[in-house]
Amino acid sequence: MNKSELVDAAASSSGMSKGDVQSALDAILDTIQSAVGRNDKVSLTGFGNFELRERAARTGRNPQTGAEIQVAASKAPAFKPGKGFKDAVNK
Repeated sequence: MNKSELVDAAASSSGMSKGDVQSALDAILDTIQSAVGRNDKVSLTGFGNFELRERAARTGRNPQTGAEIQVAASKAPAFKPGKGFKDAVNK
């Protein structure tokens, strides 16, 4: 399911217009991205948590040549599903 299909499904199940759902979804996603970018954790009870994880620098290997390379430290967004989400998927 892509974003437009998600908007269509949410609009039909909520009775809202597609434009209103699109605007709400865009606002929610922008807010989550901004919060995680500031290293704030976003917790949606029953759904899951969005957070920023830091990855340490490490030594990697070029798969073509086998030469060692240094991989810089980085930050990556992460999502951990909540119990309600896991239960819904596993029923």
